[in-house]
Formats: sequence, C-alpha cells, structure tokens
Amino acid sequence: MADAIVNGLGGLTVGFQVLVADWRNTVMILVGFVFLYLGIKKDCEPLLLVPIGFGCILANIPLSDVMSEEGFIRTIYNAGIATELFPLLIFVGIGAMTDFGPLLARPSIFLLGAAGQFGIFLTLLLALAMGFPQLDAVAIGIIGACDGPTAIYVTSKYAPHLLGAVSVAAYSYMSLVPIIQPPIMRFMTTKKERETVMKPLAKPVSKTTKLLFPLVITILGGVIAPKGLPLLGTIMLGNLMRESGVVTRLTKASENEIANVVTLFLGLCIGATMVGSAFIKAQTLIILGLAFVAICLDTVCGVLMGKLMRVATGGKVNPLIGAAGISAFPMAARVVQKEGAKWNKKSYLLMHAMGANAGGQVGSVIAAAVMLSVLAGMGIIR
Repeated sequence: MADAIVNGLGGLTVGFQVLVADWRNTVMILVGFVFLYLGIKKDCEPLLLVPIGFGCILANIPLSDVMSEEGFIRTIYNAGIATELFPLLIFVGIGAMTDFGPLLARPSIFLLGAAGQFGIFLTLLLALAMGFPQLDAVAIGIIGACDGPTAIYVTSKYAPHLLGAVSVAAYSYMSLVPIIQPPIMRFMTTKKERETVMKPLAKPVSKTTKLLFPLVITILGGVIAPKGLPLLGTIMLGNLMRESGVVTRLTKASENEIANVVTLFLGLCIGATMVGSAFIKAQTLIILGLAFVAICLDTVCGVLMGKLMRVATGGKVNPLIGAAGISAFPMAARVVQKEGAKWNKKSYLLMHAMGANAGGQVGSVIAAAVMLSVLAGMGIIR
C-alpha cells in the first residue's frame, strides 16, 4: 500500500520533470506571460494577446492534452481554424465596422491601398529566394497585409505548421505600427511635403453608391481572383449589411457578439499552436524578420505612391497618407493624423488617411485572392 502511494505521488512530479527536461516549454510559458503582461498592463491588442497568451501557457504545460485529438482547444481548432470559418466570420465583422465613405469620396486614394500591399509580393519573392517552399513563402508574404484574419486564413489553409509564427508576427507588428511607421514616414518625405494641408473631402457619398460598392467589388474581385472570394465576399457582406440599414440586428451581432466570441476562440487556438518544440527554432526568427521587412516595405511603397500623387496633383496631396495604405485599420490612419499634426497644426489628414486605410483593407484581401488564384492556375493548389 505504501509503495502504491509513493508511486502515485511520483506520478505527480512527472510534469515538473518534463518541464525541466525541455527548456523550450518553459520559455514559451514565459512568452505567454509576456503576452498577458502586454495585453493587461500595456493595453496592446488585449482582445487578442490575452487569449493568445493563456492558450500558449495551456499548450506548454507538460503532459497537457488541450491540443490532443480529444482536447478542448483541438476541438475548437478543428471547428473554426481548420475549416477557415473563424477568419471569415471576423471578416464579416470587419466589413460591418468599416465605412468606405472617405474612400468613395476620393477614389484615387484606392491607389494608396494598392501600393500598401507591394510589401506582400516583395517579401514573397524574398522568402522564395531564401529557399522557403512556395506555400510557406505565400503565408509569410501575406503577413505584409498587416491583417491578422487574412494571414490566418491563408496560413491555416496552406501552411498550418506556420500558423503560430505567422499569427504572432501579424498581430505583433500590427500593434507596433505606431512605432514602426513614423521613422519611415519622416525618412521618405521632406519637411515641405509633411506640412502640406489637404482640402476637406467632397460632399458625402450617396447611399446608392455605398450600397453598390460592396456588390461591384464582390463581382469584379470574384471574376478576377475566384480563389479569394470567401475573403472578399465576407467583408463585403458585412459592409452591405451596414450600409443597407435594414438588418441592424445582424450588423450589430457581426461586429459585437460574433466577433467577440470568434476572437476569443481564435486567440486560444493561435496560442495553443505555439508549443515550444515546434515554435522555438531558427525558422521562426526568420519569419519574424521577413514579416518586419514586409511591413516596412508596405509603408515605403505607400508613401512613394503618395509622393507620386502629390506630383500628379500639383502638390495637393500630403504623401504621409500613403502610410495608411496598409490594412491595420484604423490604427495606421491615426498614426498618419498624429504625424501630420506634428509638422503642421492646421493639417487634418484623418479622413484622407481613413480612405487610404479602407482601401488597404480591401487591397489586402484582393492581394491574397490574387496570390491564391495564381497558385491555383499553376496547379500548386486546388
């Protein structure tokens, strides 16, 4: 009897033995605590970092079975990540929250949203040059969209083994946009350019235009790049519900209850993929480095397009708004407004930047759709 009790108590120490034996689990548990600290104390993307951090801790506790075939997080993962359902539901909510009015009031700003996606393709080429397989390179490049749901959708579908690294990179750099972008914006522009005051946007866009926009974009985008139609269709569905004004309950549910529940489950699943043995390796560091390059290139290309538009309009465009061409909505627009106000207190760039930011939201989805359709055309994916 005594021996049985001793053996039983010995079994309780197995977890600690495993924890000591594999230092990577210990490191990832500490990383989980860092995410919790950033989310709770520093208010950095708390809706995502808190569940991601807790999921990371859960998955790295020795002998944890949360991601086993019958584990509760694995069940959530299979239901929402493996089926690509969660990112698509998030996109419905994003569409319901996005006002494309500033973009439609000045359609030329769409060019900034397109330029803000160039970092995706440049980083894709860089990843291929470094020897990454084609699908892995696509997943890494799409981090440049600075759009978490897009990155998760593409990665979970075509490179699920990179989901943890890609998701962490996407959301980490999204939260760091206010730190990453301003130095690049200042380096790429002159003092005179930064001081440019832009005229207010034209009269408000008609409701008919706002209703037609999601329908036209869905049809055109679907014809050009059908592989990305789930991404494009869901964000446009959310926007159509918003602008129609007749399905308020569905709109509010999409941007509140559904988005909140899915964000919770999504964060837990992402965190649970960050198991030490799979996450702590040189490849992860390379992915984080390439992701940083992608965000920087997006900003550079956006500002360069802004400078080109300034020349084309005879100096009427402040090139700083090009930095808002990435999909970090509405954070990048706020960064542009803050930076512009530093150089000219009379400058009010927010609405122009919001237009570029909304264009970047659509641009990132179309960029992903184009890449997936090209891969399908090459026979790499079905």
